[in-house]
Amino acid sequence: MVLARRGGAPWIGPAMAIVGVLGFSFKAILIKLAYAWAPIDAVTLLALRMIYATPFFLLMALWSTRGRGTPPMAGKDWIAILWLGFIGYYLASLVDFMGLQYVTAALERLMLYLYPTIVVVISALFLKQRITGRILLALALSYAGILLVFARDLSLAGDAQAIWVGGALVFAGAFLYALYLVGAGPVIARLGSLRFIALAMLVSAVFVFVQFVATRPVSALDVPLRIHLLSLAMAVFATVLPTYLIAEAIKRIGANRTSLIGSLGPVFT
Repeated sequence: MVLARRGGAPWIGPAMAIVGVLGFSFKAILIKLAYAWAPIDAVTLLALRMIYATPFFLLMALWSTRGRGTPPMAGKDWIAILWLGFIGYYLASLVDFMGLQYVTAALERLMLYLYPTIVVVISALFLKQRITGRILLALALSYAGILLVFARDLSLAGDAQAIWVGGALVFAGAFLYALYLVGAGPVIARLGSLRFIALAMLVSAVFVFVQFVATRPVSALDVPLRIHLLSLAMAVFATVLPTYLIAEAIKRIGANRTSLIGSLGPVFT
């Protein structure tokens, strides 16, 4: 087992996953605060988040390649990094940020944290992992709970269309993040969690910056100081730390177990 080879205690992987999920859970709250405090859109807020996060990922990338024992990256590794960085932390984040313009943080967390169930289904369809009766029951309960909360928000909302649009965007983010988790495991095993997450997040940052420059004026970054402080907090505590911890958890306990621990997200929020 990986734990035995790494010499780590069996609780370290789950603990990393829990702390990582806790960090991600703060993201929705910080995003909703930013939307409430200033007239800022999803693309600009995502750009601010990555502006503050990118220096940390650059340092992580440099640190991960120190020493002569670092294995070289093959062409397939670069392709995987580009793909996973694009879907996992650019596109998934973008649609999630956009969804939060329409739905509450509580509903966003509930819908986004359907990704563990999506991971299970993808693993069953493409990796031939068996779905047990217990897992089927968990899937049914998860989606039943989402339907109840979704129906409640629809009944209370002044604009039902906004709930549908926001819900669809957040669910798309959950699906993309599930694809990322399933695909990340083998790449992390080859490259190590630190190098993988640093490079994947730098790829994500490039896509974010290109989209911002192509669609927004630089003056859009001229926002109140408190938005910059929120973006910095989001970068450190809801981006850099949790992305590394989740990647390390995947390496130690696998994508399925890590994603199941992710179900704690709505509770933390």
